[in-house]
Amino acid sequence: MSLIQSIFGGRRSNIFNPFSLDVWDPFEGYNLPSSLSSAPSSVRDSSALASARINWKETPEAHVFKADSPGLKKEEVKVKVEEGRVLQISGERSREQEEKNDQWHRVERSSGKFLHRFRLPENAKMEEVKESMENGVLTVRVPKEE
Repeated sequence: MSLIQSIFGGRRSNIFNPFSLDVWDPFEGYNLPSSLSSAPSSVRDSSALASARINWKETPEAHVFKADSPGLKKEEVKVKVEEGRVLQISGERSREQEEKNDQWHRVERSSGKFLHRFRLPENAKMEEVKESMENGVLTVRVPKEE
């Protein structure tokens, strides 16, 4: 374990999770002249994918998904059931309006689209999916067959 920590800088990562969108940056910590602000908008917008965090837990009664979506309204997040027992959660966070005289010192809040797909097991009742939004957290509940 210490070898892995030394290679990856001691940070905790989901590198062995095939569904993780965490991206290891080998240049993290180096003060390089290029910055995210000079990157093309397609690269900047993709940063939202990595920040849309979703937990999936299975209880005896249901599969429960919780997605952090601060600043988004329920109407801005879409939950869709696709063929093959696939649950899709997507949305878009708009970029803040920039004024001509504004000088930005730091930009950490992500903007852009996010999309997550989950293939659910055979016991999921895909026709009974329920969703709710409270305090910036989207909860999706998919009941299980008994």
